[in-house]
Amino acid sequence: MANVLTSTGAWLSAPTKKTPFFARLFRAHLEARQRHADRVVAHYLAVHGNKFTDDAEREIERLLFRAGR
Repeated sequence: MANVLTSTGAWLSAPTKKTPFFARLFRAHLEARQRHADRVVAHYLAVHGNKFTDDAEREIERLLFRAGR
């Protein structure tokens, strides 16, 4: 929001320009990848007893890095 001074001397907030298309696209892509990673972690923990151990952390990292290729 941008601040605008009116003729009466009051400050108002005016909407700023819309976010560029590629910025919105990039943000949507990052959010989709985060949701996927969250699903992978939740599924792994549900299948393996909901215990987050060092071994589980290593296995989850392996799954996520393999999926990213």
